[in-house]
Amino acid sequence: MSEDDPYDLDSGPDPATFAAAAPEPSIDGIDGGTGAADGTEATDAPVYAVGVGPGNPEYLTPRGRRAIREADVVVGFETVVDFVADETDADLFTCGYADEADALAEFGRRVAAGERGTAVLMGDPNHSGYQFLGKVQRAVERPVRVIPGISSLQIAASRARTPMEDTRFVTLHKSGSLDADLDRLAEAVGERHLLVLPRPFDWMPGDIAEFLLDSGADESLDALVLEHLTHDDERITRTTLGDLRDSAGGSGPDSTPYSDLSVLAVRAPVEVTD
Repeated sequence: MSEDDPYDLDSGPDPATFAAAAPEPSIDGIDGGTGAADGTEATDAPVYAVGVGPGNPEYLTPRGRRAIREADVVVGFETVVDFVADETDADLFTCGYADEADALAEFGRRVAAGERGTAVLMGDPNHSGYQFLGKVQRAVERPVRVIPGISSLQIAASRARTPMEDTRFVTLHKSGSLDADLDRLAEAVGERHLLVLPRPFDWMPGDIAEFLLDSGADESLDALVLEHLTHDDERITRTTLGDLRDSAGGSGPDSTPYSDLSVLAVRAPVEVTD
């Protein structure tokens, strides 16, 4: 990518598909640090994609914190970068959906010039971050190494007592068609626990409940909406799928009772035997 021929981040394959197209390349000697300390020259060092956890600094892993601290440039959505701004002296490139292409292009130019780059993503990139991960990967000409974080999904599974091996997890927090993801939920509801990341604000918990009920789900299934997990204002609403449907149909933050930082858990019946 060059200034004369910039890469169009909205062209080509879906960024999530691009990010998942192949395993990460093997890079010797990178896990002990992000560059000179482990013998890797700055121009050869990978770009790191760090999951910062649910936003509570106590859930940021030491490995992720080090990659952020040792970076020259950090890029990410503004709300995510704000969580780690005090962890680094790097230049911070913040963005929203409207200007992420510009921020990533400048980040790519700085990395191409030999600076160490780290992208930050909410939670764990492996749970709901592959679209942004793919865009980072397309913006740089170096390997991108993911440093997983603690996801709100892991916290939600703990609060709702829905072990991951008995759970169907689906993220709706992405652009594009959700038909295949919704079909996966309809197929599993009542048979497996569900953990769902809603999409603000057209697929919020009430809308998901309405879809599941229209697909034949039992309205008495236990539903939990878990908001702002690990923060001082954490809130858990315990209800049923039938009652949750009452909040369906919103189109913005003022038309739903739930935060955009929420996880929906729908519990399948559990039979306890002696």
